[in-house]
Amino acid sequence: MRILNAYSLKNFYNSRKGRIVSSVLQNKIQDIWPDISPKRLLGYGYAIPYLSNYQNSNNCVFNLMSEQLGVHSWPVNSKNLVGLHQESDLPLETNSVDFVLMVHALEFLDDPEEAFAEIWRSMKSTGRLLIIVPNRVGFWARADWSPFGQGRPYSARQVENFLSDNLFVHERTTHALFSPPFQSQLFLRFARVFEKIGAYLYPALGGVHVIEATKQIYAGKHKGSKIGVLDKARASVGVKPVPTNRV
Repeated sequence: MRILNAYSLKNFYNSRKGRIVSSVLQNKIQDIWPDISPKRLLGYGYAIPYLSNYQNSNNCVFNLMSEQLGVHSWPVNSKNLVGLHQESDLPLETNSVDFVLMVHALEFLDDPEEAFAEIWRSMKSTGRLLIIVPNRVGFWARADWSPFGQGRPYSARQVENFLSDNLFVHERTTHALFSPPFQSQLFLRFARVFEKIGAYLYPALGGVHVIEATKQIYAGKHKGSKIGVLDKARASVGVKPVPTNRV
């Protein structure tokens, strides 16, 4: 499998194909979050191509990339808004982030539970999380020339269940990238047409899931080793651990 890093992703999004893909996904994100002012938005993973629409004087917008991905500065000719982090340690204050946009991240996480515990800790009680992740049954998960053909793809149900198990409330699931992942520039010109048609004719075959969730602040049922991670997240904001029954 080709190893992705920040610069290979930058090269993809600087290409004609990457610009078409980012335009399609930007429209989808904008439909869900049309206006976030004045808020603090964290791009998690490689969300840089999708953050520019929210950059204004009323918003605090920045991107954190994992040590596995590496990092490059952004934006060009301006103060850098990108930082490096470990999955289990976000360099952010507790309850400090309003919105988290996760792109090119979930499919590459070594320890998703630890990573999401840190995201949960950093989000405000009213925080919203938007995840873009390759669809396991979509064609783009097999397009190894694109970043969506790398890492581990998921079904929508897998992500929704994972969120529920890790103190997030699933709000909605939609899909995007209905165009077949052909590399032809001519074919990609019709990507927006496929977006309109595919959403009605074959929604389950969208190349990516776009899943929104909110932070759960009440007790839930959890099992197995995840309890320790969840208790760590709760403890960071002064919430008591969920009691467990032991035989």
